[in-house]
Amino acid sequence: MGGESAVFRGDRGKRRWCVRHPQGREQAGVEGARLAGTKGLRVNLPNTITVGRILAAPFIAALPFIASPGARLVAFVFYIVAAVTDYYDGKLARTRNLITDLGRLLDPLADKLLLFATLVPMFVLMAPTSDALVPTRAESIDAARLQFITPFGQVGLPWWIVAIVIGREIFMTVFRQAAARRGVVISAIGPAKWKTGFQSVWVGSAYFWFFAATLARVEGWTSVAWRAFANFNGIVGTITMIASVFLTVYSLILYLRRFAGVFAA
Repeated sequence: MGGESAVFRGDRGKRRWCVRHPQGREQAGVEGARLAGTKGLRVNLPNTITVGRILAAPFIAALPFIASPGARLVAFVFYIVAAVTDYYDGKLARTRNLITDLGRLLDPLADKLLLFATLVPMFVLMAPTSDALVPTRAESIDAARLQFITPFGQVGLPWWIVAIVIGREIFMTVFRQAAARRGVVISAIGPAKWKTGFQSVWVGSAYFWFFAATLARVEGWTSVAWRAFANFNGIVGTITMIASVFLTVYSLILYLRRFAGVFAA
């Protein structure tokens, strides 16, 4: 039939012949190739959530500098939403087979932006007043009221902790990319996952403290109950900060021990 193929199909005892055109198969092949080429870049629900985290990062970074309970409460809520969706967008992509090249690109970018967006205001608002790297603060920023309060005194955020956390993230990003070029995929290990968990609680405690301390100043809270809450929040924030920094260094050492051989050759 001039390049056409005839296929017999049974239909309740009747004989039926269907003509299949090769042009149709070619068109289907072209369409399939086109879809395969765009699959890695398509925007799906997990990728949309990740983009939302990226868009929220500037607000999370800027709102704590507005010395009002409302602005700092919004910053805290934005951070909690970003931290929770960071877990669920990855889980959603894995369970529903929605992992794409775009997601692999955007998710680490969102994580790094969120880290910088939180550590910068935390350092400015919580660094010890004696810290040489503390920038000049506006009069509305009272660092002493925004450091963690504990039974043992105030606990701030010195520059070297920020350097350790950010330095480790930058190093691991470069380390993973270099290993990937050699065909080795470095997945997250247990201590690194625990580090992320403690880090989320630490940052969440700090952001909630920004809101609570500002509200207490406006309302004039000085009760025993308020001081007890302030100490509790400060203890949680301090412990999780110490645990996060320890696991930051410990997990880095484990990564180097396990994967340093990749670069030996």
